[in-house]
Amino acid sequence: MELRELTKAEEEIMQQLWTLEKAFVKDVIARLPVPKPAYNTVSTIIRILEQKGFVDHLAYGKTYEYFPLVSKDQYRKFASNKLMQSYFNGSVGQMVSYFVEEQKIDIKEADELMKLIEKMKD
Repeated sequence: MELRELTKAEEEIMQQLWTLEKAFVKDVIARLPVPKPAYNTVSTIIRILEQKGFVDHLAYGKTYEYFPLVSKDQYRKFASNKLMQSYFNGSVGQMVSYFVEEQKIDIKEADELMKLIEKMKD
């Protein structure tokens, strides 16, 4: 299955499903910030996620319990690759350089990056 980019609303719902692992619509709504979206809105977004192949469900009569089919890590890899390709010409170096310069990475994070680079050399 080829992953597709999620809208902001879809990603917000997926974040909740990844955390909950399985949930009814009411469970997802309970975790969303105020103002809470309408039940029908969340239900519609979940059905769209199901059509996109991100979510599936178990039926209990007329009630559905939803669960992710795509892991958070799978989507993270897809989204970071898309970001790198779209904005950094596919260059990891350009992307890391941007985050170092623009996001003001602290010394601890810089040390962690250096350790990763050293580990790759070995």
